Amino acid sequence: MFGVFAVVMIAAETDPFSKTVYPVFEEAGCRNCHNPDGVASATRLQFPEPGAAANRIDAFGKSLVVLVDAHNPANSLLLRKPTARVAHAGGQRIPPGSPQETALRAWIDRLVLLRGDELAAALRYREEVASGAGMERVSVALRRLTHSQYNHTVRDLLGDNSLPASQFPPEDFVNGFKNQYAAQNLSPLLEDAYSAAAEKLAKRAFRNAGSKGANTGVAALLACQPSASCRTEFIRSFGLKAFRRPLEAAELQRYESLFRKEQDFLAGAQLGVEVMLQSPNFLFRLEDTGNPKWRPYAAASRLSYALWDSMPDDALLAAAARGEFDTPQGVEKIARHMLEDPRAKEALDEFVAEWLRFDRALTAAKERRAFPQFNAGTALAMTEEARRFVSDLVWNGRDFTQIFTAGYGYMNGDLARIYKVEPPAADFERTAFPAGSERAGLLGQALFLAMTAKPDDTSPTARGLFVREQFLCQHVSDPPPGVNTNLPPVTEAKPMSNRDRLSMHTTSRTCAGCHDLIDPIGFGFEKFDAIGQRRDRLTLTFGEVVGESKEPKRKISTVEVDLDTKGQVAGLPNSAFASPKELGAVLAGSPQCQECIVKQYFRYVAGRMETPADRPLIRGVFEEFRKSGFRFQDMMVAMMAAMSRAREVPAEGGQASAARNH
Repeated sequence: MFGVFAVVMIAAETDPFSKTVYPVFEEAGCRNCHNPDGVASATRLQFPEPGAAANRIDAFGKSLVVLVDAHNPANSLLLRKPTARVAHAGGQRIPPGSPQETALRAWIDRLVLLRGDELAAALRYREEVASGAGMERVSVALRRLTHSQYNHTVRDLLGDNSLPASQFPPEDFVNGFKNQYAAQNLSPLLEDAYSAAAEKLAKRAFRNAGSKGANTGVAALLACQPSASCRTEFIRSFGLKAFRRPLEAAELQRYESLFRKEQDFLAGAQLGVEVMLQSPNFLFRLEDTGNPKWRPYAAASRLSYALWDSMPDDALLAAAARGEFDTPQGVEKIARHMLEDPRAKEALDEFVAEWLRFDRALTAAKERRAFPQFNAGTALAMTEEARRFVSDLVWNGRDFTQIFTAGYGYMNGDLARIYKVEPPAADFERTAFPAGSERAGLLGQALFLAMTAKPDDTSPTARGLFVREQFLCQHVSDPPPGVNTNLPPVTEAKPMSNRDRLSMHTTSRTCAGCHDLIDPIGFGFEKFDAIGQRRDRLTLTFGEVVGESKEPKRKISTVEVDLDTKGQVAGLPNSAFASPKELGAVLAGSPQCQECIVKQYFRYVAGRMETPADRPLIRGVFEEFRKSGFRFQDMMVAMMAAMSRAREVPAEGGQASAARNH
């Protein structure tokens, strides 16, 4: 592993950190955990971004003085942690007595000598990085409508509930969500889908123009006499809604010209609508703009798509025209009012479905003979339970940390059989978990337990990884290429639990670094099988065909294995647990988990991962969340207000290049 440094010598006094110890840390893989979304993100050691300049790396090296014991350098955490002389979640990264340790010890001796301005600069670096102060935040000028947003937008714009985007090419999950701007380029398939949908939507809009609930702009066109003024007014009003901002004079002229090409008045209007629905101004929404007169409309769209998952309505567009989005106070007032609209509940449902990865449950397959009660209906019930559970916490103003501790679920008959309780009188009524079931919150619900399991068995690794990534916002590195992921087979002569089989990960240094961070979490769920049913022991079934008749018989035998469900979350203090209920209490009380809820919502509404420059914003919203007693609605409003006041700079990204192509 350290072949590159086999001949590392003690650094000379003039050798910088970037040339001596930094390569040692990089070779050891320390960055994999010590980064803003790594398992060690809460520690005092976080590496500069990849590709950082040498002077920044050297400043980082000096900032490590806070991990040095000036009175006894050999006792410094900077030395004892990576060499595993003290408990280290990442295990041993630098072998004791190696040339790499010699280089690190030499750097520690230099840090001990820091004095005066040099020491002050080292400490100032840490403060600046931790706070994100002075860093420029990234924003995006344009974001493509997600499929969900497209469906909701054409519903509100045209009164069309046909859900055309459900037939579009599927969206990929990036950073845990489907709306991340870096993955929003337009493929040829998607362009064709937009074109076909626009044609159908325009035809339906005019075919249904006289019906109840039809789009008011189309209905108004039919009510006026065909004339140039009627044509202009229709283009202006429909364009304002479709583009979510007023049309420029040149745009108005272009669409009027297109309108006039059709001899039939309504045919011209239909063509105009069809073309507008294919415009980048419809398909991409303004997130930020350098044009001052469009800025209020960009703010209205940003708020509308965050809180409603749809376009701004007439009232929001009018508020933009009046300048009511110009202050964080104005944004907060409007946001609170928007949360009273039913569309806010739909938007939250979309966030929850993506955050909790409903798709994994809905596409899961289970071994039929082992789990005959699992089917598509059961999977759908699992997602509905989670949706209602989260919705109740949010809209009834409950402490959102109960998402991990609540002793109840929302069950129908299928779920009641899994939970071993009497079916409720009505489907998806709130129902207490059985006493002694050790269930609590999302971690005790069938959704989480089923979607993080294999078709025929549990998966401690998948369950632990989900907790790390979704509830602690920590990224665990992918396994290196070529690693053998096969576990020892289970035989009747040598029955083993999953914990026994996964112990191979601890004997391989290549595997242990990551699996020691995730498997011990998953072990705490081993009393719950691949669809979430509770079990006290693991029953292994073995069988073979016997006899040579036309109807051979199977010789079946079973072996029961004890389950050790002791687990822990490396990196969280006092995190030992042995059940979903106990882990739920650990997470609910963890500031890292509480802040992760804020981060996940930020990632969703911002369409990107947070950067160091976003730390003040996230920290401020988290503080408001905490002060509110962890009321999710208050966090949503605080997020919208904070994002409106943040200073932003344009970013290069996927959607920008897509817009340029159109």
